Amino acid sequence: MAAKKSYPLRINPDVLSAMQRWSDDELRSLNAQIEYVLRQALVDAGRVKLVQKVVTHVEESKDK
Repeated sequence: MAAKKSYPLRINPDVLSAMQRWSDDELRSLNAQIEYVLRQALVDAGRVKLVQKVVTHVEESKDK
């Protein structure tokens, strides 16, 4: 796995504040939330392929 690269980001304070609130709601760090949003935007725009999608399958208990 490639090491993550640091990149200085100039961002509007209101956008940063909204991202912080969103990351708090999602229980992610601000950095992880920004990376998540960027990755989703790239997938949605067809710029990158979704490599792995986690799907949770819940089975009903047979003990009922």
